[in-house]
Formats: sequence, C-alpha cells, structure tokens
Amino acid sequence: MRETIDGLWFKQMILSASALINLHKQEINELNVFPVPDGDTGTNMSLTIGTAAAELRKHNPETVGKAAEITANALLRGARGNSGVILSLLFRGVARSLRDKEHIGGAEFAAALGEGVSAAYNAVMKPAEGTILTVSRMVAKQAVDASERNQSIEFVLEEAIAEGKVALDNTIHQNPVLKKAGVIDAGGKGYLILLEGMLKCLQGEAIPDAPVQEEPAKERADFEAFATEDIKFGYCTEFIVSRENQRDPNKLRLFLCDLGDSLVFVDDDEIIKVHVHTNNPGVALEEALKYGPLLTVKVENMREQHTEILENAVCEATRNVAEPTKKYGFISVCAGKGIQAVFTDLGVDGIVGGGQTMNPATEDILREIDKTPSEIIYILPNNKNVILAAEQCVPLSEKKVIVLHTESVPQGVAAMLAVDPELEEAELTKAMTEAYSKVYTAQVTYAARDSEYDGFSITEGDYLALAGNQMFGTDKDLTALLARLAEMIAGRNPEFVTVFYGESVSPEEAERVKDLFSAACPSAETSLVYGGQPVYYYMISAE
Repeated sequence: MRETIDGLWFKQMILSASALINLHKQEINELNVFPVPDGDTGTNMSLTIGTAAAELRKHNPETVGKAAEITANALLRGARGNSGVILSLLFRGVARSLRDKEHIGGAEFAAALGEGVSAAYNAVMKPAEGTILTVSRMVAKQAVDASERNQSIEFVLEEAIAEGKVALDNTIHQNPVLKKAGVIDAGGKGYLILLEGMLKCLQGEAIPDAPVQEEPAKERADFEAFATEDIKFGYCTEFIVSRENQRDPNKLRLFLCDLGDSLVFVDDDEIIKVHVHTNNPGVALEEALKYGPLLTVKVENMREQHTEILENAVCEATRNVAEPTKKYGFISVCAGKGIQAVFTDLGVDGIVGGGQTMNPATEDILREIDKTPSEIIYILPNNKNVILAAEQCVPLSEKKVIVLHTESVPQGVAAMLAVDPELEEAELTKAMTEAYSKVYTAQVTYAARDSEYDGFSITEGDYLALAGNQMFGTDKDLTALLARLAEMIAGRNPEFVTVFYGESVSPEEAERVKDLFSAACPSAETSLVYGGQPVYYYMISAE
C-alpha cells in the first residue's frame, strides 16, 4: 500500500482521474434532473479536469506543490459550468495547502482536501446541501479521521471514497429536486469518480482510453456563408431622440417596423433610443425629428463592412487592443448569429460563443476581457450556468470586471439598452441591473431525456416551455404549447413583447408565432427578431 507521493505521482493521479471521468461522463450526464439540453455536468467536469491533464502532460513536476499548482491554475482557467467551477475551487484549496510540499502522505492529503472544501464553500454565495459540496465535505472529514489511524495516502483515499459514496447516496434525501427526480447528485458523482481515478493510479490499475471529446470550435459568425447582396437591409441605424412634444412614440415604433428589421426601440419618457436595420436611414431620421432633436446618430453601411470583412478574411471580433482607450467595455456570452449581431449593434465589445449546450470556460471569457480596450469590463453571462465561471475572471484580470447576473439573452439585451457611458460606475451598474431585472423570459425547447420533473412527466422529444427559469409546460403539439404560453404572458400585462426565433425556425413560422403573441397581448408592442440560437426554438421577452 503506497504511503507517500511526489509531484510525478500527483501528475499521474490527475491523468488517471481525467481518463476515468471521460469514460463515465455520459453516466453522470444522465443524472441531470432538468430535461432541457444543456451543458451537462459530466461533460463540464470532464472538459474541466481535461484542461489540467493537458497542462500536466507538458511538465514533469517533481514536487507535489508544483504539480498541485499547475493543476489548480489550469482548472481555474478551464472551468466550465457550475460543477467545473466548484471543482476548480476545490483544487485551488488543495494547491494552497500543498504549497512548498515535496512529498505528502495521508495526513497532508487529508488536510488539503479539507482546505479545498473551505475554499469552495467560501466562494459559493449560497452553498446548498445535497450537492458536490456536501459530498466533498464528508470526503474530507473522513480523510482526516482515517489519517489518524493510518498515514498511508492510499488508505486515506480508500476510506474517504467509501464515506463519499454514503454521502452521495444521501443527496437524494437532502435535495428536494433530486428527491422528486429519484436520482443522486451528478456533481457529487463526478467528484467521487475523479477520486476513484486517483486511487486506481495508486493501486497500479490502468484505465482504458475513452474517445476524447473534441471541443467544438468556438462559434463565430460565418461571414462567407452568405453574399453581400443577401443583406436585405443595408444600414445599421442607431439614434437617440430628446422628446420635446406629446407625439405618441408607438407611432414611430410602428413606422420603423415597416421600414426595416432588427428593431430595438426604447421609450424612456425623456428620450427615445432606437436601433434598426433599414435601406433608408434618412427617412428614419426624418421621421424621428418629428419627436424632437437628435442627440446621437450612428449609421453604418453593413454591405460595405461585410465586403471589407471578406476581403481581409477576418471572422473574429475587432477592438483587439489591450490598452484601455475608454472607460467601459461590455462582453456578452451568447450563441446564434442573430443574437450576436444584436449585441454587437448594441455596443458590446466582445462576444464569447456559448451558452446552454456549451458552457464557455473561464479562459474563454478572460481572453475576451484581455482584448477589450476598457478600464472597466461588464460581463453578461446570459445563462445561470455561466455566471460562476464568469465570476472567476474577477481576480484573474488586471482590469476591473463586473459580472451582471443576467440569466437569459433578453435580460442581457435589456441591460445593454440601459447603457449610458456618461454615468459613473455605480450608477451604470444600478441602471443595467434594474433594466434586466424587469425582464421576464420564456423559452421553448425540447426534452433531451425522459424525466419526472416538478410534477411533469416528460418524454424525450416533447416540446418544453420554461418561464422565469421554471418549468411551465410540456406538449407534443408546439402550437398548443405556444398558445398556452402566450396566454400566461398576456396575464402579466406586458408593454413590450419580443420574440427571438432560433436557427431551426423558418421566417414564416416565426411570423405566425409573433401573430399569436400579438393576438394574445393586444395592448403590447410585439416585435420579431432573428436570433439564430441553437436549442431554443423561441425565446420570448416580456417587459
């Protein structure tokens, strides 16, 4: 039985852990209780630990402290989703405990596991029981108890895993959501598999290779996929009007709806803020002048921009300057060409491709922060499972980073519409937060697996509607489900309803859905925007 390890042994233990979870990631994914297609726990944890394995392969660290440091740094930057971030926090504490250690035995290893648990609990704002946190805490406690009986690191790890399995089985009774679904916690399961991989290394058991999951190419706009002449409306037109009369702004909204597409219209008592794609920017501005003087105007020829992009074969976001040239910068995490175009038009400096099905790594967000030439960077995660990864960028960046807790694309859009670069930081943060907090988001997708969730019996392939991050309903008939959703939203008496339609929806279908919401909400102004997002057929914003 192995008593101690050095840095090279620690390295091999991490490589073994990575290999084992890669073999079992689908098993972990199946424990996800929410039936919506998402960045699954097993996949996120496998990709996260995989970054550490890849980095360790480049080094031969002789000391445990160095091996743990390399592991923690790689995990921090490679963390994906909430489970990946918590895993990185656990190893951050481990590395802190093992700093300057050349060799360790069971007692040092147990203390390091405990330090990891403290780091994770301290970083998570509202730690919940019946999760990976619970399992890791019980593992660490048992490791300390075991080390008092036997100093062998192998013995300590065996005992800790045995207690962890008991804790994992108990998560179903601690977490009401897990209890309803009748499953154990996926993150806790993943953590135990990692520890089992480390133990197998100590025991000399080789783990068979699993097919390594190829990380999808970062999503970016495919500018060569369409010709310049395919751009229906050639001018991206933005302006702000200072209202000086009692004209009804809704008449301007309707006028602009007929004049182009991608309309974003904000009536804020004293000003009217407009973004629209049109072939007649002069007509749009002339009509706007009837409501008051123009405070700002920006008109860009999108056909010329597209031609220039093709000529230079540039398919990534510009503004690649690291030195600050302005006070504020904005980065949005989103997927879909239409959604990305909306954020770009609203003034976002950087886009991080990702969201529901592929949670970006902390490193992806950090890279965009480094490229943004601003003193203060606002991050719009636009997904609950991305917020924690985004927050890991705060201590990693030399710039000031503020993570707004936007949980959906419509919330992110609302936050950007509230941007006023003349405001002080606290005022701007407050304005953006208040704006996105008023947005109610509904989303329509499909069931990725059979599930019993929140009182619903769900069959794989059924249509699902989510409202405010809660399950709203399920149906085999998409139109029937949308009609029920529209009726519910109408009950909220919204002033504005925006329908973002996804990559698998035709414009004709989208128009019919827009008409459905218009009929259900006759007092609201209903707009249709091409989002091109994957996973969700429709995202509906109600304000």
